[in-house]
Amino acid sequence: MVERLLPAEDPVSEDVLEWTIARDARDITRLMGWLGEARSRRDRVALLSRARELLTEIEEALQRLSSMQ
Repeated sequence: MVERLLPAEDPVSEDVLEWTIARDARDITRLMGWLGEARSRRDRVALLSRARELLTEIEEALQRLSSMQ
């Protein structure tokens, strides 16, 4: 992470967004591992759907972080 010269306007929100991104990335990694082991199409679709939801959440968190800087 890059050190800033000025503190964030809302450091708590920034920390929460960073935590959310890290958590979602870990969850997506886990889901992709399960996707490779899934036996049914229905399970694969469900896993992929959840991964997409998490990717959307990451994108939103990144946009909010960008607007804070």
